[in-house]
Amino acid sequence: MPSPETTLAAGLELRRDADGLALAGGGMVLRADFSALLPRLRPDRLGRELLVRAARVRGVEAPTAVDATAGLGEDSLLLAAAGFTVTMFEKDPVIAALLRDALERAAANPELAPVAARMTLVEGDSVAGLRDLGFSPDVVFLDPMFPERTKSAAVKKKFQLLHHLERPCDNEAELLGAALTAHPRKVVIKRPPRGPLLAGAKPSYQVAGKAVRYDVIVPPPE
Repeated sequence: MPSPETTLAAGLELRRDADGLALAGGGMVLRADFSALLPRLRPDRLGRELLVRAARVRGVEAPTAVDATAGLGEDSLLLAAAGFTVTMFEKDPVIAALLRDALERAAANPELAPVAARMTLVEGDSVAGLRDLGFSPDVVFLDPMFPERTKSAAVKKKFQLLHHLERPCDNEAELLGAALTAHPRKVVIKRPPRGPLLAGAKPSYQVAGKAVRYDVIVPPPE
């Protein structure tokens, strides 16, 4: 767990109570809680998730994915529920601590344990991690924070504390380049519906809804 000095320097505090680890500050409390996503994991709903549709890899029995910008792990949970074995990278130690706590609680929940067992957290920079991965994942998922997303009041309410810890992505080309260096079957990039392309890279196709858009880049075969 990060030291108190690390969190208090930003006016934030990590607190542990009966419900697990939480980030508190400015009158707000944020906790990673996978149980809140259980309704979305039902088979009748999971297949309709835009991320699952965008990440689907046909003809692969045990697909693998790398979530290079894990955050609180909600997208990784969807991928794991859809059958992916997911490696998650999170470089901020406070966010990683929240995510690790959520994984531990999920492992003790019979409904979530089989899904959490397919999720592995790596605390560190995904740019370096992707270039030294040791295997070629089927999917690399990118959800970099950027300024346009903070205009939403709903997003502000949920993630305002996290914005104190991680700044908008300032290395888009490097992040995308590292993802492609891992030689995945596809790179899936999460964007707001009218958000700009990541590093200006034109996708092979898009899966879009009212609240989010997924740009999918399919690298040419080697």
